[in-house]
Amino acid sequence: MVQIVRDFRKGSFWRGYAIHFFASLGLFSVVLSLVDLFWPDSLAKFDLPEILILPGVALGYGLMRSWPRPVEQRYSSPDTSVRLVTGDLFKQGTNLVVGMSDFFDIETPHIIAESSVQGQLLSQVYRHDVSELRSDLSSALAGKVPQEVGVAKPGNSDRYAIGTVATIRRQRIHYFCVAYTHMDVNNNVSTSIGILWEALENLWDEVRARSNGDPVAAPIIGLGQSGMSTILPIQDAIRFLILSFMFASRRQRVCQELVIVIRPQDERRIDMLEVQDFLQSLKRS
Repeated sequence: MVQIVRDFRKGSFWRGYAIHFFASLGLFSVVLSLVDLFWPDSLAKFDLPEILILPGVALGYGLMRSWPRPVEQRYSSPDTSVRLVTGDLFKQGTNLVVGMSDFFDIETPHIIAESSVQGQLLSQVYRHDVSELRSDLSSALAGKVPQEVGVAKPGNSDRYAIGTVATIRRQRIHYFCVAYTHMDVNNNVSTSIGILWEALENLWDEVRARSNGDPVAAPIIGLGQSGMSTILPIQDAIRFLILSFMFASRRQRVCQELVIVIRPQDERRIDMLEVQDFLQSLKRS
């Protein structure tokens, strides 16, 4: 209900409502004129002048078409869907995307923030068992050759290529841990749009190969300590993630559904109606 009230305050809602209202007003004007021409007495039973019938019908139709709905879109080509939800990423009950640095560090709080997705992976899934998560990551990275070995820095010392995906399977859920940021010897991370796009391309390849087509849930990539929020604001970050997934899906189907999970504190910063329009535009293109 709060989200619906918030959507009513958005300019995108009123723009869409105006478009549907005036389009329906013109259409129904023509229809009622034809009805009145061929069946002159049929409108009399409403006991309302035509000048009131038209706006009433147009108002109702415009509201019906513009009423805020869950943000989701189904596509037939490719056979997939995209959905936005607000909540806890780790309560979705499906495969998850976890963004990491090219060192795959997991120690909190001095190297990795406890509030980050990988920090939540450690606390919610592994119950703060660092050694068990480190062991699972090492197994997932087996066979992947590091770019640098023995880098002098706190935490992990082996650096992997951007876009490396370490896939952990735990309790029937795949955790796709993708390296999309560079970390320096002081454990500061950075990335760029080009790096992020490359990492996502590799991520979708891994999801396609390992998920068996099951849905995958992802956070809004690039909003944390990577510094991308100044270059890619949250609304653009959502579009970026959707575009990457759809381009990959058009080459070859990635999975049944992408669920983008929004943190409750970020919801008010997002124009959901604009995101829905964007999803629909991809269906028409």
